[in-house]
Amino acid sequence: MNQSAASHRASELHLQLNDHNHNYYILAQPTITDREYDDLLNELIALERDHPSLATPDSPTQKIGGEPLETFESVVHPIPMLSLSNTYSKQEVADFDQRITKLLAQTTHDYVLEPKIDGVAISLHYEHGILIRACTRGNGHSGDDITQNVKTIRSIPLRLRTPTPPNFIEIRGEVYMPTEGFQALNLTRLDAGEDAFKNPRNATAGSLKMLDSSIVATRPLDVVLYAVGKVDGTTFESHTALLAALSEYGCRTPPKTWVSSDIQGIIEGLDALQAMRDEFPFQIDGGVIKVNDRSLYDRLGYTAKSPRWAVAYKYEPEQAETILHAITIQVGRTGVLTPVAELDPVDLAGTTVSRATLHNEEEIHRKDIRVGDTVIVEKAGDIIPAIVRVVLEKRSGNETAFNLPDNCPVCDTPVVRTETEVAVRCDNLHCPAQIKSWIRHFASRNAMDIDGLGDTLVDQLVDLELIQTPADLYTLRIEKLATLDRMAEKSAHNVISGVDKSRQQPFWKFLFALGIRHVGAGSARRLADHYLSLEALMAADQASLEAIDDIGPIVAASIRAYFADPTALAIVQSLQTSGVQTTQPPPENKETLPLNGLSFVLTGTLPDMTRGEAGEKLIKMGAKISSSISKNTHFLVAGESAGSKLIKAEKLGVPIIDAPALSQLLESGQLPETPHP
Repeated sequence: MNQSAASHRASELHLQLNDHNHNYYILAQPTITDREYDDLLNELIALERDHPSLATPDSPTQKIGGEPLETFESVVHPIPMLSLSNTYSKQEVADFDQRITKLLAQTTHDYVLEPKIDGVAISLHYEHGILIRACTRGNGHSGDDITQNVKTIRSIPLRLRTPTPPNFIEIRGEVYMPTEGFQALNLTRLDAGEDAFKNPRNATAGSLKMLDSSIVATRPLDVVLYAVGKVDGTTFESHTALLAALSEYGCRTPPKTWVSSDIQGIIEGLDALQAMRDEFPFQIDGGVIKVNDRSLYDRLGYTAKSPRWAVAYKYEPEQAETILHAITIQVGRTGVLTPVAELDPVDLAGTTVSRATLHNEEEIHRKDIRVGDTVIVEKAGDIIPAIVRVVLEKRSGNETAFNLPDNCPVCDTPVVRTETEVAVRCDNLHCPAQIKSWIRHFASRNAMDIDGLGDTLVDQLVDLELIQTPADLYTLRIEKLATLDRMAEKSAHNVISGVDKSRQQPFWKFLFALGIRHVGAGSARRLADHYLSLEALMAADQASLEAIDDIGPIVAASIRAYFADPTALAIVQSLQTSGVQTTQPPPENKETLPLNGLSFVLTGTLPDMTRGEAGEKLIKMGAKISSSISKNTHFLVAGESAGSKLIKAEKLGVPIIDAPALSQLLESGQLPETPHP
């Protein structure tokens, strides 16, 4: 297909896919099947691959996710993103109305009420209808540029659906994770041996701050847009007119609003909103009340932190009364015993709650919680709700006090209590509960990254005593795995393949995987960079460890204690025998490297290696690899089917290195004399 025909067909596909996205994600009225949609999208992907100039910033293919970033750039908000003043009192809502009425004197005004979504604030910048930037609220004056991540959210239009868009408009709203999507995501994470997110807002914030947008594209994120910042080329007389315009632009707006000329109507709306809060796909924690007439905003003005023309009314966290009939104990990866309240099931915040965290023994004693108590349970978005207080007036005298056991409930080993921490621990590394948590941590993505080793399989392996330590993973055989429940030969082969690949993980990942108390991923990197080998780290004394940045006395003591434990030492030695990486080469003096200080961006397909492999080779020569083109980029490496990055590099005058020139550079260490301008 020639360029002209391809351009025409790409335009047709843009329109069709944008319409289908709008029908599916905004209107919830799909007109084609998922397969038909995928066929159209794949056709556009192929066109853009064959004709890179067609890969425009507003292309529906941008929803898939791009190459990982190294960091987020800071963006100054054209107009500060102020927070709203909060109230939990309806009397204070009435007082808000009195202040507005006094400031406006004889001017009549309406109010608008809309749900207060418990999500993450977002700012979207559109130039001539095309999304050019998206950023977080940050400190209100500047935020992080998260454009690549936001483009993956299907309900956010990359091009506004209007023939006459404003020259510039900053649209603001809230990114959230739907309740059902959040629950499914946590199930997936737990099955992969990863920690569950605490609540949907936490999951949303974590997703938006990921550097790899291709992972963000798999997260079930959505958005509601309800405000504007800087606008050039149009005006909105009222908030209701603004919401109507945003809807016409193809934006998802609040699904329910109330308009009233008096504050009593708004207060009644707050009660109606609270009654229907579980009907929304997102969590709400209150309602936002705004003066409808936008021409009055400047007249009403602002305080140092908030606009005077709006207020947020927050509902008290939902609570329910129930009976605590038992307290059970969970044993975690580091051996900590965590008490959990077993409750008579009660409906709370749209779900049935039958368990609540009790945190630790000290918390139980502080609140005087006893088995048999009538308790008040509160759920503010957490996976496991918490007990707020005991209903003392309902005590019968038959309740029993609770203390953590002197022995681990799983392995019967005496527990350890220290004066320096409230946690009570089982220090038996062979405790089945501890083993399961440890294996999950060992196999997690930030550690040894073993594919296929989910919770169910780990439980079977430990319960059948096929593994007792992470070292035993390296003795597993396909024949044995294939006989387990929900396993087949192909699945077993995948697990063994994942275990084999993990032997080549960097030394720091191995250190993190060991699960040494207080040693996180960052500490593991610093330890690996400093000592370069497991033997050197094991021989380090307390003073040597404390001399490393961010390794204080507690962490140093924990490391020393771990390697002094004969059981832990035997496991580590078994892992060494299994062939895992326990060394790393010393860092080179970058100042002597030929590409020291030079920034490279790679795009397109290279004939002899992947971009990742090429990047690693360039890094070894001192280069810095970036994922985005800017005026500070020194060189773009462009393979076949290079897309928008090539176009941007040409516009910025960034020198371009093709595949043959890259091969020459990697062999000789010499930059091309005349790279393409």
